[in-house]
Amino acid sequence: MPDLKGALIGCGFFAVNQMHGWNDVKGAAIVAICDRDPERLKIVGEQFGIERRYTDAGQMFADGGFDFVDIATTVNSHRALVELAAANNIPAICQKPFAPTLADAKAMVAACDAAGIPLMIHENFRWQTPIQAVRKALDSGAIGTPFWGRFSFRSGYDVFSGQPYLAEGKRFIIEDLGIHTLDIARYILGDVASLSARTKRVNPKINGEDVATILLDHENGATSIVDVSYATKQAIEPFPETLIEIDGTDGSLRLSQGYELQVTNAEGTVNTDVAPTLLPWASRPWHNIQESVYAIQQHWADSLLHRKETSTSGADNLKTFALVEAAYASAASKATVEIGTLLK
Repeated sequence: MPDLKGALIGCGFFAVNQMHGWNDVKGAAIVAICDRDPERLKIVGEQFGIERRYTDAGQMFADGGFDFVDIATTVNSHRALVELAAANNIPAICQKPFAPTLADAKAMVAACDAAGIPLMIHENFRWQTPIQAVRKALDSGAIGTPFWGRFSFRSGYDVFSGQPYLAEGKRFIIEDLGIHTLDIARYILGDVASLSARTKRVNPKINGEDVATILLDHENGATSIVDVSYATKQAIEPFPETLIEIDGTDGSLRLSQGYELQVTNAEGTVNTDVAPTLLPWASRPWHNIQESVYAIQQHWADSLLHRKETSTSGADNLKTFALVEAAYASAASKATVEIGTLLK
């Protein structure tokens, strides 16, 4: 039997990746699943051999028998489910985006703090193998102190075929993709003091923005650009790669298409292949994201077992979510937004 027993709420498109990841995680396993759609519940339950199946989360919590809950539902249900977990003293993982509003996110963190339970946001992008390699290179001092960066995700990939609801919301690319890229910028260059953003809708068939460019002023004095697009057609489709450029006082770093990390300093230039592992259940080009799903879930299990705070705790992710809110506010007003005012 696993050290930790988990329950999964939400059996939709992305949750299947999470179920595969849980099968690989050491020290934890899913023993119950919940979804309002009986058909999805049946499909996932039979695929992964889960006998305990619920259409009502309240009943699942009442029956108990698990040590944590993984909430893989859409954003509008997150607060109620996290607060339900807190009321039952069950540690919770919550899918991104954290909540519909920053106020909701703050309330969710407060509820878990009051209950004394861990809350982690499933912000898996920082756990991608190439992103971890960039962080390791910076931590080694290979390029000195970073002062400028660019974090870019530009693609023409049809994400709407698998997730048609993405075309329906008034908010799209910053909330769905930019949130990951902004979190990477924070993870690599530190917290942000202020930002300025511009957005555009190129695809006439969607309601939200599909292009965003965001200028970040980091608290440590570094400046970075986060640019994301689902309207960019290229000769070689880079989806789902995040490309990174970092300039430091002693050199530079480039994470380029094809998962090549190039570090240049006084000693010369070193090129390293930092491609993710193609897990047995994964498929290209999604394997980069799929591997990071497993990695963050292993991190959760290890942290819970050893009573350590997770890298993407609720409190940490408030700072990323604040950047999302600030970006939309800046794009609407064409003004620079101070992040500290949003986090008070």
